[in-house]
This record gives sequence, structure tokens and C-alpha cells, in this order.
Amino acid sequence: MLAASGGITPRTRTRAGSTLSLAEREEISRGLVKGCSIRSIASRLRRSPSTVAREVSRNGGLAKYRAIRADARAWDASRRPKACLLAANEALRELVAEKLHEDWSPEQISGWLATRGDEGATRISHETIYKTLYLQARGALGRELLAKLRSGRTMRKGKRSSTDGQRRGQIIDAVSIRQRPAEVETRLKPGHWEGDLIAGSRNSHIATLVERFSRYVVLVRVPGKDTESVVTALVEKVRQLPHGLFQSLTWDRGTELAGHKVFTRKTGIPVYFCDAKSPWQRGTNENTNGLLRQYFPNGLDVSTFTQHELDIIAVRLNRRPREILGFLSPRERITGAVAPTP
Repeated sequence: MLAASGGITPRTRTRAGSTLSLAEREEISRGLVKGCSIRSIASRLRRSPSTVAREVSRNGGLAKYRAIRADARAWDASRRPKACLLAANEALRELVAEKLHEDWSPEQISGWLATRGDEGATRISHETIYKTLYLQARGALGRELLAKLRSGRTMRKGKRSSTDGQRRGQIIDAVSIRQRPAEVETRLKPGHWEGDLIAGSRNSHIATLVERFSRYVVLVRVPGKDTESVVTALVEKVRQLPHGLFQSLTWDRGTELAGHKVFTRKTGIPVYFCDAKSPWQRGTNENTNGLLRQYFPNGLDVSTFTQHELDIIAVRLNRRPREILGFLSPRERITGAVAPTP
């Protein structure tokens, strides 16, 4: 994906309304099988006979035309990458590179060039500059100029970019939150938890677990976001908790828990997954993560914390009185129901 797009999420591809659709190609294929003429097929489709004739001739002719194959070929042939503006215009390329070396942003360069119209300067959008920087295959601006960008990002998402249609990690055999026992929703009994990851800088993460009945918090140090690292760390931490304190776990759709079946097999604890883009289904965990930002502000490398230090922070939070608990602390709330570890 990086080699093809330079780290810029590509725009969603669409078809022009004037092109033949798959349904129309299926109609052409059926008409040919029935022995209908090109003109009669075109009449049913309300298309020009020449359009249908060219479609058939370029895709195997009357005997070999197949709708699916023809549609796939048309979709592939519709890719027409435009020539890179900075690769074709040496003067503009040198001017843009000069301003980047002076620590100008692509937006500043684009805006400045737009004000020089009386001097005949070619205009260029800031998105074109970004694309040329990130997509080194264009061969116009050197990779060293990426270091001049203030963000320091290796990936960029344009305003009109989309991930629709791209393959993403899947959670195999995920059990929906809708199949979770009704008693979990009532919060009348302890033992049902919500979980998530808090992200820090340098791709660092901490797993957070919150008990729904008492809002009791457990923090888990994870060496990485991959599912093996997260599941292994969670299993080890859960085994340290008192027997009976952990009866279910609700997680979001993050693929860091794609190995949920391993977690369940090793702990006996079922895992339920929220619907996509529905953080309110884990509201307790979301609110607690907000409280934890006091200790883990955005931009902090959380991998520097040891598990002992995380345990100390969890103790502090668990001893705070909470308004939703009638100003009892999570520790006081859960004491007596199940005795937690310190």
C-alpha cells in the first residue's frame, strides 16, 4: 500500500454515469446468447448500437463475450494516472524545493505562488506538493524534503481520501455485544469488564480494563498493539485477579483483540465486541480513559511506564470518590462483593 500510494490514502474510485454498468453488460451477454442482434440489444438498453458493438468487439466478440470479464477489464482500463506537474516543470520544481528548504509549508508555497500571477508563475495546489513528496515514485522531489514538513508524518490523509473498499483486518467469529447476557447491562453484579487501548507517542499503548459495577480500573502494560502481544498481556494480568472477579469482557472492534478465542480458551472469559463506530456501547471505559489522560496526556510515550508504575496509577484512581457511586470509591464499591487485589 505504501509503495503504491506513498502513504496517502487513495480517493474512492467511482464510475462515470455514462459508462456501461455491470447490469447492462449482463443484459448484453444474455442477448447474445439468445441470438439477438446488436441493434435490438442496444434498443432495450437505450444505448447507441455503436456503443454495444464496440463493447462486444473489444471483449472477445459474439462468441466469447462475458459480462464479468468485460466489466473487470473496463474497471482496470479506467485507470489513467496524470503526469506529475512538478516532474514536467523544472522551474516550478526548483522553486518549490527552494521554499521547502526554507521551511515553508506546502500551503504557504501554494498560496504564495497564487499571488504571483502577474509574473507568470504556474500555480500548484498544496495537495499536489504533498503527493509528490510522499509518492517518491514520481521522482520529482527528494525524500530528504519530507523532513522539512512540520508534522513529521510518514502517512497523510487528504481531504477527499477514503478507505472505503480497502481490505482491513477482520475479527474472526466475533461475538456481538447484542448476544451479551442481559445482567451485564444492569450493572447489578460485579465481574463484567470493558476494555480498550490508550495510545501514546511512538506507537506505544496501554490496555485499560474497567469493571462496570464498581468502575474499578486495571492497567496493563503491552509491548505492542499486535493481537499476540495484547492477548498475552491481558491473560497474564487477568490470572492475577481474584477468582470470580472477571466474568466477561466487552471490547471495541480493534483488531488488537483478533485473538479473542485464545484469550477465552486460556481464561474461560467470553469476549463481546461492540458495533463499529459505537463508542457509547463501552461508555464506562471511554469515560475512564478520559480520566486517565491526567496521567497519560496526549503525546506522551507510555511505553516508558513499568507495570508497577501502572499499578500505582490504578490504585490512585480506584481510591478516588466518584459521584456516580454516591461518592464511594471504586475500591470501596467492590470491597465486599469481591475482594480485589491492592
